[in-house]
Amino acid sequence: MAMTMTQKILAAHAGLDKVEAGQLIRCKLDMVLGNDVTTPVAINEFEKAGFDSVFDTEKISMVMDHFTPNKDIKSAAHTKQCRDFASKLQIKNYFDVGDMGIEHALLPEKGLVASGECVIGADSHTCTYGALGAFSTGVGSTDMAAGMATGEAWFKVPSAIKFNLKGKLNEYVMGKDVILHIIGMIGVDGALYKSTEFSGEGLKNLSMDDRLSMANMAIEAGAKNGIFAVDEITKAYQAGRVDREYKIYEADPDAPYDAVYDIDLSEIKPTVAFPHLPENTKTIDEVGDVKIDQVVIGSCTNGRMEDLEMAANIIKGKKVHEGVRCIVIPATQKIYLEAMKKGLLEIFINAGCAVSTPTCGPCLGGHMGILAKGERAVATTNRNFVGRMGHPESEVYLASPAVAAASAITGKISSPKEVL
Repeated sequence: MAMTMTQKILAAHAGLDKVEAGQLIRCKLDMVLGNDVTTPVAINEFEKAGFDSVFDTEKISMVMDHFTPNKDIKSAAHTKQCRDFASKLQIKNYFDVGDMGIEHALLPEKGLVASGECVIGADSHTCTYGALGAFSTGVGSTDMAAGMATGEAWFKVPSAIKFNLKGKLNEYVMGKDVILHIIGMIGVDGALYKSTEFSGEGLKNLSMDDRLSMANMAIEAGAKNGIFAVDEITKAYQAGRVDREYKIYEADPDAPYDAVYDIDLSEIKPTVAFPHLPENTKTIDEVGDVKIDQVVIGSCTNGRMEDLEMAANIIKGKKVHEGVRCIVIPATQKIYLEAMKKGLLEIFINAGCAVSTPTCGPCLGGHMGILAKGERAVATTNRNFVGRMGHPESEVYLASPAVAAASAITGKISSPKEVL
């Protein structure tokens, strides 16, 4: 029986020759992830169930990224609970202030996830690792607890949608624009509990940073996971990072798909998602005059090196518009250091931006950039729900780092070409 890429990975981890959509299976896990918001709940459930050890001290990652550096006493207590638990059970991959990064940028960077692996994380954007050709999906904290104890998880095998990519992106168009275009096309429930699989000759024209951004937002179309075919770009990224053997899975030529979409990358324009859903998209020439109060460049979607370089190239030699707050957040310490060495942080600071240590803070309305009533933000984050970044009567517009940087300069949602 023909299988999709995701189905092959799940079958292998379930010890089965084949699986089909809708089948319930139990799979062995290669990584279990949690952060400072979801891990405390998992620890409570883990201890309540009477567990006193984890299945593998090297296959659990805890990344303190949402409210760190701790914003208040409660977040400090949560982080301490995680720190104490990791120390007691000798969990190797515990990352705190000073060595942490935003989880979905940090794990690929450190080679903790790889092609062909099966990964769960108590964070919905765990689907990011599909960019490497892994099956990765978000779960609840109770599933995280069970995964830490047993090294296994239950799944219902998803059916799939295929996106056949061709062509090449135009200047100042990024992977973020592609995924916003797709979500605008199929809707926030267009891939509900399905695997979104990306392949085609156009894949060679997407960088790993583009792919990570796109896989990250698969959940915003309701998908169980997003996954990219593995090619030389994937292998090159993992070289020097992944220190173990990994397996590459390919979809069968006659694999079953619920739908197949052809996407010509050369036709994609800079795209913005208006409040209050990621599907509410407009191309940059349809936006109109939308004045803004804040810009956030960062997050697990767009805080990587290419994102910062794109933003810096647009901002260089200019000033942030009066009345606009521009916050730049490198996604990891390594990215922060590289951006500093390349002079990007100097460009941002000279332009009037605030540059932060890695944190998820503003994306979820946690800290480091909360919006007041009536304020509008352009953000390179992944969600723009009501109240997502602060007051329920504030507004979040999702965009690429290129559009976000241009908007910071003009004070309204703008095309990069307007400032260059």
